[in-house]
Amino acid sequence: MTSFITRRLVYSTVKKHGQKFMLISSAKSSRQLVHTSSLLHRPELSREEKGDVVVSGRTFQRDDMTTVTPKIISKVGRDLHNMKQHPICIIKELIRDFFYKRFLTNRGTPLFSIYDNLSPIVSTEENFDQLLVPRDHISRQKQDNYYINSSTILRAHTSAHQHSLVRAGLDAFLVAGDVYRRDTVDASHYPVFHQMEGVRLFTEYELFKDCQGASDLKLFETGKKDSDKQACHTLEAVKLVEFQLKQTLTELVEHLFGKGIETKWIEVYFPFTHPSWELEIKFQGEWLEVLGSGIMEQAILNSAGAGEKIGYAFGLGLERLAMILFNIPDIRLFWSEDDRFLSQFKVDDPYKVTFKPFSKYPLLRNDISFWCPPGYQSNDFYDVVRSVGGDLVERVTLIDEFVHPTTKKLSHCYRLEYRHMEKTLTQDEVSVIHWKIADAAEAEIKVEVRKK
Repeated sequence: MTSFITRRLVYSTVKKHGQKFMLISSAKSSRQLVHTSSLLHRPELSREEKGDVVVSGRTFQRDDMTTVTPKIISKVGRDLHNMKQHPICIIKELIRDFFYKRFLTNRGTPLFSIYDNLSPIVSTEENFDQLLVPRDHISRQKQDNYYINSSTILRAHTSAHQHSLVRAGLDAFLVAGDVYRRDTVDASHYPVFHQMEGVRLFTEYELFKDCQGASDLKLFETGKKDSDKQACHTLEAVKLVEFQLKQTLTELVEHLFGKGIETKWIEVYFPFTHPSWELEIKFQGEWLEVLGSGIMEQAILNSAGAGEKIGYAFGLGLERLAMILFNIPDIRLFWSEDDRFLSQFKVDDPYKVTFKPFSKYPLLRNDISFWCPPGYQSNDFYDVVRSVGGDLVERVTLIDEFVHPTTKKLSHCYRLEYRHMEKTLTQDEVSVIHWKIADAAEAEIKVEVRKK
């Protein structure tokens, strides 16, 4: 008999009447024989698994950069940001309405246009190169992104559309959509979330028209880059755009969270803006970061055919704002189709909504230890967990790391926390899922589950 042992579970392969069974036992469950075919049977490889990746009806050739999984592909097209009375859509509409009412053209129509149905399938050039992200920048790493192949990616941010929209001649626009990043598993992180991007460009006349001595003020100069500005910008232009940006975004968070909300600006670095800032709000006694922003790198505007203008850009996470505004405790809830969740947002005034938990089913914890192969990344294991366990896994935590003194092999031990959002899970049900995760991890990312 061989055993795969975690802190709480024992999986033992036994033979009975010439057939193999998996004996599952734990501290909180009875011993149970399960025929291994029900656990280990893996269907014949699909066309996608054999070589092609199919996303939204489009076929792509898989290569050594491919990290997208069937579970992630299944989320493409869900478009929570366009589902009426869904909390993600509500936040999007609150932001859209603020810009529609705050900025009007001379004809009384909204200055800003919104684009919320752009495909999340973009080129790596759009996602990185057009935004001046260096080739060796950490944000390009395979471990952090859902690459379809080496030249195509599920967008990691809505900024991926910034260059093309500016090239199309737009001066003021919003982009909302689903974005994809490989990340840890917990109540505040999900591999698919939603962002809203904003861009505003100014000509020299538009920026300075209300300034005294406007004819003497210029957007550009030949200077040096420092912490306050880019080399090509005048300090006067940058300070005025900064003022417009910060005033606009401060008014936006007041629109969302009420007048008097305490805010502060933090200087940060982004490859595609300089100078750059994050905005934090003080909410229920804690400082929370809600958005990133900055003066657009002039090289982006130059390459997009808008080199005679200066502009700002900002981006914010819709889930983060919705979790704060509606007091939603777990990011997985946004993907729930349970009417006990969705019905709470079918109201005329979303500002009156405070999420009321409809269940808190018991948490079940199980551990898994394995030897890591060369080049192992934790996000590879997290993807296996999400692909097999789905939204039943609430959190994955690395609880132990060990290097064998002789072989120098690296061992990781993870604690997986299981909880169904709509019913109570039994330990026997979790045991089967946990074994399937272990089996898939060995098969797909070549770890060696530690056995005793």
